[in-house]
Amino acid sequence: MNRAPHPGESATRSTAGAASARPVGARPVGARLVDGLPSSPPPPHWRAGEQTLRLLTVATAAAVAALLTGHAWLLALAAGPAVLLALAAPGRTRPTALSADSTAEPRRCFEGEPVTVHVTVRHDGRTGRLDPTLALGPGVTLDALSVTATGVDLVVHADSWGRWQLGVIDVDVHDAGGLTRRTVRTDLGTVDVFPVPSAARLTPIPVRLPERIGEHTTAHEGTGTEVIGVRPHVPGERQRRIHWPSTTRRDAVQINQFTAERAADAVVLLDTLADFRDATTGLRSLDETLRAAAGLTRSYLRRHDRIGLVAVGGTLRWLNAGSGDRQFYRMVESVLEVRQDRPQRGAAVPRIPLPVLPGHALVYAFTPLADQRILDVLGQVRERGNPLVVVEVPAGEPAARPDDETDALALRLWRAEREAMRSTLRGRGIPVARHTPGETLDLALAPLLRRTITGAAR
Repeated sequence: MNRAPHPGESATRSTAGAASARPVGARPVGARLVDGLPSSPPPPHWRAGEQTLRLLTVATAAAVAALLTGHAWLLALAAGPAVLLALAAPGRTRPTALSADSTAEPRRCFEGEPVTVHVTVRHDGRTGRLDPTLALGPGVTLDALSVTATGVDLVVHADSWGRWQLGVIDVDVHDAGGLTRRTVRTDLGTVDVFPVPSAARLTPIPVRLPERIGEHTTAHEGTGTEVIGVRPHVPGERQRRIHWPSTTRRDAVQINQFTAERAADAVVLLDTLADFRDATTGLRSLDETLRAAAGLTRSYLRRHDRIGLVAVGGTLRWLNAGSGDRQFYRMVESVLEVRQDRPQRGAAVPRIPLPVLPGHALVYAFTPLADQRILDVLGQVRERGNPLVVVEVPAGEPAARPDDETDALALRLWRAEREAMRSTLRGRGIPVARHTPGETLDLALAPLLRRTITGAAR
């Protein structure tokens, strides 16, 4: 699979949705995995451990039995646990200062890649075993956990892109005798998980391109590498451009005509107004939208074109057009937090800033066509005269019971609404390409190569 240069290791595509926190590798006995992040801090003082409670229970039960029955020999059963408690008492060897910190590597990765977290426990005395309790953040899965003498090592991963909080870990530190314990807490930090770009190589271009040298062949004569014809020689032109077969036939010097090669400006418009989950595959429309957009972005950047970004829905995010490998990561980082924008998504559609859309830049709108407000956003782009292509990323049809007439009617209305939106766009002269998740983006963009992509008249 084609992909952008990795900030850490190689990526492995995972099409599953955000999984619940659950271990898939072996973990030591005593390690606990709980649901939900803890809200209250752990007790700051030493307290009795499980071994102490067991010994005290045995001693107390034996002493009570001796008093109730009058059998003095039962006190011997109480003396045994009491002696063990006295011998295992920590004394002055118990630490007085405890702390913990964590480091995660890498901080930036692609979907499905492992992230290694090392938790170090620091103290100023003698300690016994460590007993970790882990609460993972949403969207994070535990792969492996191991406890060492000085801390805890974790291996986790995230199945979908975003800026994820890894979670919180509580480590119970026992004294050398195992009688008392104290809990220290540390945050595991956050990681930026990048989407694995969809495979894409095609880069459709509009009719008009900026006057900047690039790799796209145009219909105009220039200094490119593709020959489009011959013409009579003009004094002062280079002799190496002479087309000798034509010169011989016509008995006059003929010169090769080359096409002009220009760079293109493109803008990716992301529809984050809604996020739908496919009832059949479990894929989310927002995940597939960004993966497809990332594939197209990488394809244009490989051709040394400039590309920018606009994300509508919640907080309006945009990034001016740029080129180079770093532009890919800047674009993805600018939209990693769109999942947290849901409380800010209102009924109003924001105005797209003028500098975001360069003149004659080709705009690709990636949308599931699930919210009518996206038509208003596309109308803004069309009013400015930019050539526009809509790439539909279907979210999947709603689940409907075959024997339920209400579900069947609702499904028909849902399909009719989608088709009405497509017809509206095509009626405005806007091409609609349908991208199926899991397939190469080139299958959706290939028909655009056979047509002229123009903008609306200003």
